[in-house]
Formats: sequence, structure tokens, C-alpha cells
Amino acid sequence: MTPLAIIAKEARIKVSGSDMAESFITDEPLGKAGIVPISGFAPENVGEVDLVITTGAHGGLDNVEVVEAKNRNIRVVTQGQALGEFMKGEIFDRPDMLGVSVSGSHGKTTTTAMIATMLWINGKDPSYAIGTSQIASLGSCGHYGKGEYFIAEADEYATELVYDRRPKFLWQNPRYAIFTNIDLDHTDLYSSIEDVLDAFLRFTQNISPGGALIACKDDSHMQKLLSMYSGRVMTYGFSKNAQYQIENVRMSSGKMFFWIYHRETSLGEFVLNVPGEHNALNATAAVVFGLEIGLSIAQIKKGISAYKGSKRRFELIGTLTSGAIVYDDYAHHPAEIQQTLMSARKMFLGKRIVCVFQPHTYSRTKALFSEFVCAFSDSDEVVLLDIYASLREGRDDLVSSSSLAMEMKKVHKNVRYIPSVSEATEYIASQKYGSDTIIFTMGAGDVYKISEKLRFVSF
Repeated sequence: MTPLAIIAKEARIKVSGSDMAESFITDEPLGKAGIVPISGFAPENVGEVDLVITTGAHGGLDNVEVVEAKNRNIRVVTQGQALGEFMKGEIFDRPDMLGVSVSGSHGKTTTTAMIATMLWINGKDPSYAIGTSQIASLGSCGHYGKGEYFIAEADEYATELVYDRRPKFLWQNPRYAIFTNIDLDHTDLYSSIEDVLDAFLRFTQNISPGGALIACKDDSHMQKLLSMYSGRVMTYGFSKNAQYQIENVRMSSGKMFFWIYHRETSLGEFVLNVPGEHNALNATAAVVFGLEIGLSIAQIKKGISAYKGSKRRFELIGTLTSGAIVYDDYAHHPAEIQQTLMSARKMFLGKRIVCVFQPHTYSRTKALFSEFVCAFSDSDEVVLLDIYASLREGRDDLVSSSSLAMEMKKVHKNVRYIPSVSEATEYIASQKYGSDTIIFTMGAGDVYKISEKLRFVSF
């Protein structure tokens, strides 16, 4: 919702809106854009407006402000529908906009930010909508640009969980679609990986004539999709069968270096300022797109190296007064947790890694319980907080963080259950972790707020 509000404001559309009173990571970019939401939801907040955009949360289409708008015959659309309309450019009287949809169960925020950075650095001034808060290389998560490209995350979650369970990305009709991977994540919407695969396959039908799909060849589910897709496709990955192949990944002095080959022809060495082989994959998707639209290798390398990371993606928070370094990460799926911790292990050789994890949603924790049990092998200590319940689902007493901790103790020597953010904050402070320790706060809830109460050398 925040990128949409910022884009509309920059396009000289008058913007107002409501939100919950509690703080969130998007408060900062909204404030910088001069957008101050009304605290709480009430019919009188609607005002004299032409269009109401609603999130699927906070009651969705049953939100009191949505109901008021409908009663007054004001047009109401969901966030997913609005993003699709923004991408088409019609709301801005710019039907020539070219959409670029970045989708996948993991990595879409980073890949979208990398592409937007690459275009921005090379003077293309793209419009973009990215599902996070601050992005160091761009400044914000949303922008209305003068260039022809509109880059957006394409989310496979529901348009509205009660009344319209269609995947949100089906509202987008891009010229280019980028698929990073396919995994079972939103278990309250999808009952099987086959259902997820079907949704992505349906999305490929939205790629406009003359466009193309850019897909990661390493992913087994993606390989199945590609076998059923007849359109133009470019593949990338570590796989020998990928058209664009990654080799020789290494870390040095906080930077990541890797080579890309296209059909055995070297495109040279690329440099990233963020760690992890998964980010080499994300960057390669951006490289392929850059080549597709005519950027030179030099321009692409310049753009990729300019990316400095995004809020809550392997984000360096600071150094505690006790000496430990704190990072924060949005990882909430077992595959993401494993990848992030594996990257940390390679990056911080010889260091002790402490992961403070807050599971997100009862449905995901329950459906992927056994995968969560084995996801923390690269951490030396795991602290589990209570499940952060989504507003879109009810409590499920058949699953809990305490039961997850009990199972994890069977395969991990150092696991403890600490229910709340405040108690976990007190625990971390009491341990006085030294300079030999790296601490990760991890999860899609409010676990990041732990850092707000800790004492840092500089913050």
C-alpha cells in the first residue's frame, strides 16, 4: 500500500488514508513523502475522494471505510488490482508504460529493487513499487518516474481472502515477467505446490505480446512450469542447462564476486555489495533483463554494484555496546531461513551465530512444521518467539512456538523458547554477547523491534 500511495503523490494525485496506530517500517517512507495516515478506521475518514484502495488486511472489503465508500458509490479496488492499473499507466494517462513483474516465493523484493536501481543509475528513471520500506540505493519503496518502465513485485497471495481469492499478480499484464522460484508458502491459500504452480502458469498468460519470461532454471518446480510454457523464455542459474550460468562465486572484504556465462561466452565478473548466493541469482535475473532491454554490460555492472540492500533483507543494524553485531532479516519461510543463515555462516567464518526467530502465521508454521525444525542448522543458538498471528487468520492451538522448540531440541543443541519481543530483548541484553557473536532477528512480524530497545555503539 505504501508504494502505491507514494507513486500517486508523486504523480500529483491527492492522497489520504487510514492505518492502525502501531508503528511499522513503512512509517518512514510515508513521512518523507509527506503522507500522514489517519490513526484508526472510521466512515468519516473517507472524505471527498474519487477512488478508495483497500488492503486485504484490516477487514478487507468489509472495512468500515470501504463499506462507506461503496454506500456513496465511490469506486473501490484492492491493492492488487490498483497495482495492476498503475502498471498499465492509464490512471496517469500514460498507456505506453511497459510493465515488469517480478514474482517468486522468495527473492522478489530484492530482485525488484536491483532492477529499479540498475535502471535508475543508468538514467532510465523507472516507476517502481517494492514491498519493503527504505532501499539505500533508491531512497524509498515507491516512485513515479518519467521513464517507460514500471517495475513491481507480483505477489501470488490472494486479492482479498474472503471475497476474491484470485492471486494478486493476475491483475498485472507485464511486458516482462521474472520468476525467481516457486515454493509452497501461503498455506492458508494454497493446499499444495501443484496449486501454486498452476497460479504461476496462469500468470504467464498475462505476459503481453512481444514480451518474455525470465526464469530461474535451478528451481525444480520452475522446470516443470517451463515444460508447459510455450512463450519466449530466458533462463538463468547455477544449472549447466541455464542460458545464463553463474560460476565462481566468492566473498571478499564484504563484497560478493561472481561470473556469468551466456552459452559459454563470458560476460565477465560482477560485483555485489550484498552477501549470499541467492543474491547472485537475484542479480543475474536483473542482468538478463538489462541485456534484454539493450543496456551494455558496463551499464549493468554499474547498476548492480550500486545496489546496497533493502530494509529487513540481511540489514546491518549496528554493534551492541557488548560487541556483538546485529542484523535483521525478513526471512519467514524455511528455505529463506536456511539460505540466509548459510550465507551468514560463509560470511562470518569462526563467529558464533545467534538467530532470534519469530514464526509468522499459524497456517504456515503448521503446514511447514517439519521444515522449520531443520532450518536452523547454521546457527549456534536459536531463540524462538511466539507465533506472530496474521490479522487474516484465527488462533490455532494445535501449533505453537513452544512445541516447535521442543522438536527442534531433538536436532539442535541450543534452542530456547522466549514468548515475547520484550522478554527476548531482555534476554539478549543479559547475555552480553561479545565481538565473537553475530545476532540475527528474523521473521515477518515485529521481531525487528527488538533492536529498538537494545544499546548500540551507534544507532
